[in-house]
Amino acid sequence: LQAVLGFDNLLYISLESKRAPEDKQSYVRKLGIGIAVFLRIGLLFGLVNPIEYVDIELFGFDFENVAQGHFNLHSIIVLVGGVFILYTAVKEIFHMMAPLENNLEKSNEGNKSVGSVIAWIVLMNLVFSFDSILSAMALTDVFVVMATAIIIGGILMIWLADKVADFLQKNRLYEVLGLFILFIVGIMLISEGGELAHLHLFGNPIEKMSKTTFYFVIGVLIVVDIVQGRYQKKLMAQQEKLRTLSNEKHN
Repeated sequence: LQAVLGFDNLLYISLESKRAPEDKQSYVRKLGIGIAVFLRIGLLFGLVNPIEYVDIELFGFDFENVAQGHFNLHSIIVLVGGVFILYTAVKEIFHMMAPLENNLEKSNEGNKSVGSVIAWIVLMNLVFSFDSILSAMALTDVFVVMATAIIIGGILMIWLADKVADFLQKNRLYEVLGLFILFIVGIMLISEGGELAHLHLFGNPIEKMSKTTFYFVIGVLIVVDIVQGRYQKKLMAQQEKLRTLSNEKHN
């Protein structure tokens, strides 16, 4: 479960680590995940007993027939994390579509500091931690078992981080797929935070996106990307064949 829930986290880490200097990116990914694993265990230790404090209402509002909500610490963390991930995905998508001159100017502005990138990776790891820790607590109440699962999950993430980043670097077209998966992750977190906050907009309750729906959407995105890639290759092969035939006729 820790490994599965860490998949979308790896996508964010791969994208965020690109903001560090190129020779430091692998170091940033591994150190960021390593620090986050220790903080996850600390968070788990803090949540094992006083879990009810996370769900204490901090504030609320009630604008009749417009918006109502009652926010606790858990809902705020999940909502803020979802909004940030959604913002990151949309910003990167627009950056991809920007003219080449703008991209070159942006790349020449300099990279973020190593410390800044590590801090963001650790912070977003903690946002993703709530779901994985609460899921672990639903399966067992043995602290050692949960801590061991988190450590093994963290080791797997460290091992896969460079592989995912290298794959996206060598297959740049898959970055688009990764960004849209990240976009869906942001939507899922926002819907989850809205449900935790009992948020109603115009009388309609915000309901959490189910894991089944999430993985179905991800599956559809992957299938569409594969079909589109193969169709594009077919069109390019046809164009190349027509160009060859045209050249032969002229000769």
